[in-house]
Amino acid sequence: MFKLKPDIVFSKGGFVSVPVVLAARHARIPVIIHESDITPGLANKLAIPSASKVCCNFPETLAHLPEGKAIVSGSPIRQELLHGDREKAYTYTGFSPEHPVILIIGGSQGSQVINEAVRRLLPTLLPSWQMIHLCGKGNLDPTLHHTTGYVQYEYINEELADLFAIADLVISRAGANAICELQALCKPNILIPLSKAASRGDQILNANSFRKQGFSYVLEEENLSENTLSQAISAVWENRQTYVQAMRESQKANAIDIIIDLIEELRKKK
Repeated sequence: MFKLKPDIVFSKGGFVSVPVVLAARHARIPVIIHESDITPGLANKLAIPSASKVCCNFPETLAHLPEGKAIVSGSPIRQELLHGDREKAYTYTGFSPEHPVILIIGGSQGSQVINEAVRRLLPTLLPSWQMIHLCGKGNLDPTLHHTTGYVQYEYINEELADLFAIADLVISRAGANAICELQALCKPNILIPLSKAASRGDQILNANSFRKQGFSYVLEEENLSENTLSQAISAVWENRQTYVQAMRESQKANAIDIIIDLIEELRKKK
């Protein structure tokens, strides 16, 4: 810190960030922290006392942060996600505009329970839907490679923006960054958060916040089945305009602009 002399340190959390934030405080360098989940993780709990400002995604997070430091900024969204190319997506998937598209995202490693529920539903859904399934590394089902209206990928990189562009409904885990992207894109969605048995419960809190704000339909993993997922898809599709309108009318401003303004403000005070 003394050698580089940065004007500001911006931290997104994680254990590697803690010594950086503490060193910045020692060097009297202002720190801005961004907390993605509703409740701060351990790394950010350790770092928050050293921060000048703490940005967060959810109104509920303010109760867990020091008064005067916290601001609801939303999450900075990868801008390329907002500029997907529908024609490229149709070419990539072999789909057509004739039927709506469901995009299934099971998280970075995929989700066996989501994969199984989705694949059991294919005979019911495919007459009316086209389905893009991001199933995770090692989770492809070779018996489904040539199924009309269904494509599966272990993961997607630069094509993700294009796939979002043709997605009419998204089924997703409830990681903070992922759901903030869905909100920014105004995609009707079904959230299936990781269970408490597999996490600290942050995805459940994230998902319930989005449900309360009218952005998402939440289906808990413990209740996931062929029938409950089918019912969720029908309910979201029937009420899709209500979800889209709620996301469009959200009072969250542009997170990037808010964070840049904070950086400029602290830089001028330094």
